[in-house]
Amino acid sequence: MFNIKIGFATVAMAVAAIAPAQEKTDFKSDLFGQEAQASVGELAPAQAPHKVTITNGSTSDAAAAGAGAAGAAQGAASREANNVVQSEFQKFLAENTGRSLPIFGSEFFANAPSTFAPVANTPVPSDYQLGPGDQLLIRGWGTIDIDYRATIDRNGSISLPTLGTISLAGVRAGQAESVIRGAVGKLYKGVTLSVTFGQLRAITVYVVGQAQRPGTYTVSSLSTLVTALFASGGPNANGSMRHVQVKRGGTVAAELDLYSFIARGDKSADIKLLDGDTIYIPPAGGFVALVGKVNSPAIYELKDGKDTIESLLNFAGGLPVVADPRRAFLERINAEKNHPRSVEEFALDAQGLKRPLKNGDVLNIISITPDFSNAVVLRGNVDQPVRAPFKPGMRVSDLIPSREYLITRGSVKRQNSAIVTGDNDRATNEAEGSIAGRIGGLIDPINWDYAVVERVNRSDVSVSLLPFNLGNVFSNPAGADNILLQPGDTVTIFSQADVAVPLDKRRVFVRVEGEVKVPGVYQMTANDTVQTMLAKAGGATSNAYLFGTAFYRETARREQQANLEKVADKLENQLRSEQVKGAANVREFSGSDAAVVQAQRQMQVDAAKESLNRFRHLKATGRIALSLDPNERSFSRLPQLKLENGDRLVVPAKPAFVNVFGAVNLESSLLWRPNSRVSDYLKSAGLTPDADVDNVFVMRADGSVVSAESKGWFFGSIGGLEVMPGDSVVIPQKFDRESRWTAFTRNTREWAQIFANFGLGAAAIKTLRN
Repeated sequence: MFNIKIGFATVAMAVAAIAPAQEKTDFKSDLFGQEAQASVGELAPAQAPHKVTITNGSTSDAAAAGAGAAGAAQGAASREANNVVQSEFQKFLAENTGRSLPIFGSEFFANAPSTFAPVANTPVPSDYQLGPGDQLLIRGWGTIDIDYRATIDRNGSISLPTLGTISLAGVRAGQAESVIRGAVGKLYKGVTLSVTFGQLRAITVYVVGQAQRPGTYTVSSLSTLVTALFASGGPNANGSMRHVQVKRGGTVAAELDLYSFIARGDKSADIKLLDGDTIYIPPAGGFVALVGKVNSPAIYELKDGKDTIESLLNFAGGLPVVADPRRAFLERINAEKNHPRSVEEFALDAQGLKRPLKNGDVLNIISITPDFSNAVVLRGNVDQPVRAPFKPGMRVSDLIPSREYLITRGSVKRQNSAIVTGDNDRATNEAEGSIAGRIGGLIDPINWDYAVVERVNRSDVSVSLLPFNLGNVFSNPAGADNILLQPGDTVTIFSQADVAVPLDKRRVFVRVEGEVKVPGVYQMTANDTVQTMLAKAGGATSNAYLFGTAFYRETARREQQANLEKVADKLENQLRSEQVKGAANVREFSGSDAAVVQAQRQMQVDAAKESLNRFRHLKATGRIALSLDPNERSFSRLPQLKLENGDRLVVPAKPAFVNVFGAVNLESSLLWRPNSRVSDYLKSAGLTPDADVDNVFVMRADGSVVSAESKGWFFGSIGGLEVMPGDSVVIPQKFDRESRWTAFTRNTREWAQIFANFGLGAAAIKTLRN
C-alpha cells in the first residue's frame, strides 16, 4: 500500500506561499457569519508514490497561522485608520445649533474588525462554483481506502494518487462529490465516497471612492458586497450609503442602498463577489438632519430628488409617542438668496409628510406639551394623590367622596405597624421609646377649616386661589364650599402640620406618669392646664414629690436642641480662635522651651476637642422648670400652663439621695438629710486641691440651676443653701488663670446657665466628665 503524508516540507512550502500575502490587509466579520482572509497563496497538491491507502497531512493550521500573523501586523493600522472624521454639514450643524449628530448608518461600521480569518466549518452553498485555491477533503472506503486533502490548482484540477487528475473548475459544490465518484469508479468498484470542503479560496476585490479605508482586500470567495464594505469600514463622512456599486467587467453589476439593509434588513441587492470586483462608493448626494423627538436623531443622506419627510422618518423608525405632530420646524439653506437661512412651521399631517427635503435641511420635531385638557388633580394630605378625569358638573365632593379618602398612606402605615414598632419621630424626650409616646399619633391631623383650589386662567396665564372649608364639604354638600370644578383645577388638602391652626383647634394628647392615681395618656383640649391634666389622672398620691415634678414639651425640646447646637458652634469657633492665638505665642519661645509649650498646648487642644465632641452629643430633653418653692406642698400651686399635644408630666416619688459631682474625692449619691446645706455635702464628699469653690452650682430637682454668679452670692452664701431631695451639687475644676486658654475654659465652666436653659440633667454631667 502507498502511504502519502505531507510533513515538514509541505508545511514549509505552505508558509512560503503565505508570505507574499502579508502585504495585503486581513479582515474578519462576525456580524455576517462569513469570513475572509488575506491570500494564503497556492498550496501545491501533494505528490507521493501510489499506495492502497491514500492519506495526507493537514495544512490548514499552518495556513491559518500565517494568515493570523499577517492580520496582527495590519490590525493596528486598520484601527488607526478608522478614526471618525466629521463632514462639513456635521460641523455646520454643531456650530450653529449646538447639536452633534452622527450620520445614520455610521455606527453600523463603528466596530468593524481589523482582521478576517479563513472560512472554516461554514456550510458551502450548493451553487458555489469551485475554483483554484478551494480545498476538498476526500474520504473513501471499500476496495480502496482514501483519506486525502486536495487543493484545486491554478489549472482548475486536483491530482489524486493512483487516480490521476480530476478537473473541478466551474463545478458547483453540490456536484463535486458525483464528479469525483465518477472518476474513482472508472478504476475501482465498490468504493463508498464522501467529499467535504475545507478552506475555501480567497479572492481579491478593490474598494475605491469615498471609503473609510480604500484599498485592495483579499476576502473569502463566499464574501458578499456587505461583507467587503464592513471590512473596509464603510463609507466615510462624505461617502454615499445609498448608491454603493459593484463594478464587474466594465459594467455595474449591482447597486446597494445600505439604508434599506440597515433599517429594514433588505439584502436583496447584496450580491456575492467575484475575484477582481471593484466596489465603488460615490460621494453622497446631500444630507439632511432630523432632530428633536425622533426615534433616531441623526444626519440622513438624500438618495434622489424624491426624498420626503415621510420616507426619511421611516428610516428613522418613525416618531415616538411624545412627538407633537401639530408643529414641526424646517430650517433650510438658500445660498442664492440674501438671507441664506430660513425656517418654516407646519403640521406633520398627510400633506406635511409629503414635503420634499433638500440638501442642508434641518427638521426639528418638538415634544407634546404634557398638559391635560380633561383632568383635575387632588393632592396633599390624602390617601393618594390622583389625576382624575373631569366631568361636567364635577365638584370637590366628587374628588373626595368620604373622609376616609383623607387618611394618608403614612397614617395607614403607622396603623399597620402598630403591633411591631411605632412612629418615634415626633417624640424624643426621656420616654421616646415607650408605647405611651405613640398613643394619639396614628392619624395625621387634618386642617378642616382651610383647603384650596388652584385654577389656571389660560387667557392671561395667571393662577387664582379658591379657598374653602373642607369640613363644610362633608357637613353641607350643597353649600358654597363644595366648589364647582373646572378642567385643570388642582385641589390641595392640608394637615395641621402644613398650616398651623389655632391652639383651641388642635388635638391634644398628653401623658401623666409617676405618682398619680391613674397614670396614662389623656385627650385634652387646648384650654386645659397642668392642673386639669393632673385632676384627670386622679390627682397625686401620698408619695408624690411636688418639688421634683417634671414637665416636658416637644416644642421646647426642639428649640432647646437648636440653641444647644448654636452654643456648640460658638464654642468651636472660640476654640479655633484660641488655637490661632496659642500658635502665635509659641513663636516667642525657642529651642526646648518652644517644644514643651507646644506639647502642652496640643494637650489642651486635644482635651478641649474631646470635651466639645461630648458636648455635641448632648440631647435636650424639653423639660420646663416649674420654679416651685421647695417647701410648697400643694399641687394647686403648679403654674397655670396651657397644654399642647405631646406634653408629658412626671410626678416622682420623693428621692432619698443627693448627687455630688465634680472635683471631689468621691463622686457619689449621699443620703439626704433634713436641713442639710451645700457645705455639709461638700465636707462629706471632700474637695480636691483643684476644686473651684467660686463656681459651685446646684441643679435643683425641679430643673432649675442655682449658682453663686446667678444669685450674686459668695461661697459662704451658696454653701448655706438648703439642699432638697434629688438635687445635684456640682463642683467644677480650677483652671490655670494665667493660661491663654482661660477665656475658653471659663466659658465652658458656665454649665449652670447651659443646664438651666436646655433642660439637661445629671446624666449630661456624667457624659461631659467621661
